Amino acid sequence: MARSRKIKKTRKVARAKRAVKTKRMPKPKRLPAADLKKYKGLLLKEREKVGGELSHLTNDALNRSQRDASGDLSGYSYHMADVASDNYERDFALGRASDEQSVLYRVDEALKRIEDASYGNCLQCGKAISKKRLAAVPYTELCIDCQKSNESK
Repeated sequence: MARSRKIKKTRKVARAKRAVKTKRMPKPKRLPAADLKKYKGLLLKEREKVGGELSHLTNDALNRSQRDASGDLSGYSYHMADVASDNYERDFALGRASDEQSVLYRVDEALKRIEDASYGNCLQCGKAISKKRLAAVPYTELCIDCQKSNESK
C-alpha cells in the first residue's frame, strides 16, 4: 500500500516536471496596423536623434588631438592635471557613445520586430507590453514585470 502511494507520488511529480518543461508561452498578439505605424514613426525619430548624438560624441572624442582638446597652441608640455582632465572627458564621452550605440541597436531590433509582426510582445514571457510602456520606451523588449524581475536579480 505504501509502495503504491509512492509510485503515484513519483508519477505526479514527473507530470509536474514535464508540465514545467513544456510550459507554453501565450500566443503573441499582433498590434493593429495603425499602432504599428505610430510606433515605427517613434522608433525612426528615436533612431535619428540617437544617431545624431552618437556622431557628435564620436567626432568630439575621437577626432580631436590632445593639443586641440587643451586649446594650447604652444609646443610646451602639458600639465598632468590637464592631461588627466582631458582623458577623463574623452573616456566619459566614449562611454556615452557606447550607451547610445546600445540604444541604436535596440531601436534597430525593434524595427525588425515590427517587420516580422512580433513587436509589442515581451521577449521573455510572450505577453503583450502595455501601450503606455511602448509610448515611453518604444524600443523596449520586455514587459514591466519581466523588466522588474531582471533588475532585481
